[in-house]
Amino acid sequence: MKILVIEDDAKIAGNIVGYLSNAGHCVDAADTGPTGLIQCASTQYDLLIVDRMLPGLDGISLIKSIRQQGIHTPVLMVTALTDVNQRVEGLEVGADDYLCKPFAFAELLARVEALYRRYKTNTIDEPFLQVHDLTLNLVTHEVERAGEKIQLKPREYRLLEYLVKNVNQVVTRSMLLEKVWDYYFDPQTNIIDVHISRLRHKIDKNHKVKLILTIRGAGYAIKAPR
Repeated sequence: MKILVIEDDAKIAGNIVGYLSNAGHCVDAADTGPTGLIQCASTQYDLLIVDRMLPGLDGISLIKSIRQQGIHTPVLMVTALTDVNQRVEGLEVGADDYLCKPFAFAELLARVEALYRRYKTNTIDEPFLQVHDLTLNLVTHEVERAGEKIQLKPREYRLLEYLVKNVNQVVTRSMLLEKVWDYYFDPQTNIIDVHISRLRHKIDKNHKVKLILTIRGAGYAIKAPR
């Protein structure tokens, strides 16, 4: 999931970015309302985490603005204000959920993922991808092969989903670094090889038909058997 955190407290923002990144999400940050508004308009995010009290443009005004622009990205508003009327105001202008500070990061992650699942449920016409006997549920992120559930970590799931969406096409290392890790250059890392190896172990082990292929000198591919 690609997430934008709009929070002016550098320590809080850094902790949120670090926690969500460790959970496998790609996270950007903005420390003022106007900066956050620009990033919302220029980049497609899966979810926004917005502090209510922001310099330059407060969270309420920011949410009003993005909704007026037709941006329907789900928003989790966070704030130290606990007054019920203030929380209701945030929901009325277009926030989808509310979390009061201080909060546990485990709860933040749970709310983020639940909010995104609800959003995808309402926007995805066909929530499944299938190649041969491999099935991905785009809403719940559940993966099955030959009817057996496969447990994947968030980054492994993103990698598999990208490969499946490009079924029968070669996907280069640069494409994977950009689309799955948000790297726009090759940092000479073996991170892709490690994740492909783990994914292949989970997806292809004990199956006669191997779906994840290495295309020597080119990249990787998932190919549907003929």
